Amino acid sequence: MVLEKLGSSLRDTLGKIAKSVFVDEKLINELVRDIQRALLQADVNVKLVFDLSNKIKERITREETPGGLTKKEYLIKIVYEELTNFLGEKTHEIEIKKKPTKIMLVGLFGNGKTTTSAKLGKYFQKRGVKVALMSTDTWRPAAFKQLQQLGKQLNMPVFGNPEEKDPVKIYKSFEQKLKDFDLVIVDTAGRDALSDDLIKEIEDINKAVKADERLLVMGADLGQAAQAQAQQFHDSCNVTGVIATKMDGTAKAGGALSACAITDSPIKFIGVGEKIDDLEQFNPERFVGRLLGMGDIETLLEKAKEAISEDQAEDLSKRFLKGKFNLLDLYDQMSAMSKMGSMGKLMEMIPGFSQLKMPKDLLKVQEGKLEGWKHIMNSCTKEELEDPDLMSPSRIDRIATGSGRSTKEIRELLKQYKQGKKMAKMMGGASGGSMKGMERMMKKMQSGGGMPGMKLK
Repeated sequence: MVLEKLGSSLRDTLGKIAKSVFVDEKLINELVRDIQRALLQADVNVKLVFDLSNKIKERITREETPGGLTKKEYLIKIVYEELTNFLGEKTHEIEIKKKPTKIMLVGLFGNGKTTTSAKLGKYFQKRGVKVALMSTDTWRPAAFKQLQQLGKQLNMPVFGNPEEKDPVKIYKSFEQKLKDFDLVIVDTAGRDALSDDLIKEIEDINKAVKADERLLVMGADLGQAAQAQAQQFHDSCNVTGVIATKMDGTAKAGGALSACAITDSPIKFIGVGEKIDDLEQFNPERFVGRLLGMGDIETLLEKAKEAISEDQAEDLSKRFLKGKFNLLDLYDQMSAMSKMGSMGKLMEMIPGFSQLKMPKDLLKVQEGKLEGWKHIMNSCTKEELEDPDLMSPSRIDRIATGSGRSTKEIRELLKQYKQGKKMAKMMGGASGGSMKGMERMMKKMQSGGGMPGMKLK
């Protein structure tokens, strides 16, 4: 999960507020100390930590609690708002206003520029944008080949010439062809450090490309060092934003996030995993909501829409209502869930679920079960998938042999199907038979699933 340790510490801190009888000076001081400790452990700059905690304390002690909220609820609201402001306050969107819009990725070796180029391409491709990728990395021999392979997975054209050593010449040779696309993402070379030759190369290719966006790709594991790097790149190349990678695997990411947010280089995207879909637009409000256990329904709904179309959701809802739910529907449901991401990531987006503190091992077991069930269903006949009630002991034995799974697993799957069929009727009714109805139902969860009584914007 993203910033799991920091999120856990902050949720424990807010838990103390919820359990307290009174909001007094002792509680406020304890709250501020806990927040300071959590942020310092996440490698946030000391001065920034004290500036933030002083703002929180000042607001708590000076501001009157508005009507409709208790003192405890308002205290939580202040923490939420100040953390959001701390991480940049607003979302910085990239708009495709002209054809082609050009994004150039810059950064040092080892931060994932090439992979991020493909992730960014996929992000816009899913939104109906016609995307092309371009490799101008003449330093790393495998860069063009890697981008080609990623482009092939996405059915996305990749331009480049591994034989040419001048990145400007590479770009110029394809400039006319690039005019056929809405968006061109240019992957550039990196170095071990921000050297003079790297700066000159970036400046030269930027003059040729005339990029609309110059995004610094930076690993979140840099911690406090991220601030200096972001500032250096900004001063040298006038970067317009940052993509923070490795957000799922480091305790230091808090430092990188906050450091970038206070420079002139706002974070625009975050990499939250290794899969090609694991890139999210950075939204401070939603991000802090996840950290504090309040969930992120909006992002969850976006992922759901990407995994299953409105027509598919409509059809599935109608089948639910008619009681025609079968193993094929369960398979489609599981496939859609797998497209949305890991169970751990999905759970942290549902209000209140991140507070359950489910062990990682248990989540991995559940994901493993889903994968095993897919193998089982691939060994079933069409007739069995459409009518699971046909499953006899002899059929179960045959499926077990064909799938390499145990008969116990098959019976677990059938049990899940029966439970799912009952749940499906309930969900179908609650959703009103449409994706929009499901949105309404999930948004209701938000108001009751996070902190009691809190309705954050």
